Amino acid sequence: MNIESVITITIMTLIAGVGGTGLGGAIGSLVRTESNRLVSLLLAATSGVMISIVCFELVVECFEASEQVFANGAVFLVCAAILVGMAVVALLNWIIDRRTIDEVPHTANSLHPKTHDNIDELSHVDHYNQHLKEHAPKRELWVAGVVIACAIALHNIPEGMSIGASYNIDTAGEVSMALVLAVLIGIHNIPEGMAVSVPLVAGGMGRVKAALLTAASGFPIVLGAWVGFWLGDIGAMGLACSLGFASGAMLYVVFGEIIPQAVLMYRSKLPAFFVILGMLIGLCIIYF
Repeated sequence: MNIESVITITIMTLIAGVGGTGLGGAIGSLVRTESNRLVSLLLAATSGVMISIVCFELVVECFEASEQVFANGAVFLVCAAILVGMAVVALLNWIIDRRTIDEVPHTANSLHPKTHDNIDELSHVDHYNQHLKEHAPKRELWVAGVVIACAIALHNIPEGMSIGASYNIDTAGEVSMALVLAVLIGIHNIPEGMAVSVPLVAGGMGRVKAALLTAASGFPIVLGAWVGFWLGDIGAMGLACSLGFASGAMLYVVFGEIIPQAVLMYRSKLPAFFVILGMLIGLCIIYF
């Protein structure tokens, strides 16, 4: 494993993850006005770009790498890797939900839908607000904050893997696609950081603490990038598994977390149009 490559990937993902999310958290903690519509549309547009890059770049590269291992059954390896990526992130989300649902009265109610129907539920901010309402000790508030950070951090691991795996796609050592992904993820993390820090501040958390917590949730993107790069560096099989896993995880995050978040923040048809617009932008980035 090339040390220079690892350093390059680490710097890119730190800027995209910690920098993007932290900047969004800082903006969200300082801005007092409602910005849900703007944040929603930004999330929707960046989701569309992610979908295009995953479907028309990462999955295509995954299939090509799989063909070097299984000439006739490449598609099954691609599908299996994508399903595993989806399943792992879904399982981690389920564990967090399972451990926190009983602590918030309205979500513990048997009449409550099985899916999140509120932006605070989706980011687990309601978990923190409930402890704050009950005047819980600082330790419990800190634990609730960690839960929120973990929920956000789940997004960053597969995003980091996609950057690390993409770095291995070009044998000439160019970082074009990895750099494009890092920039896009960094832009995407700004509104996501805003979406998290705004309700934290509204719930009573200090502005500096809310911004720092939001920024800290971006660190796992570096770990994901290391794993994605290492797997992709060990051969065609590793590259196929890394790209497929990252693609599945990112698709789950986009469709299961980010797009619902955008819709819950701005309940209209407009986010759907911005998702499509983002997909078209993604196509231009890939093929221009």
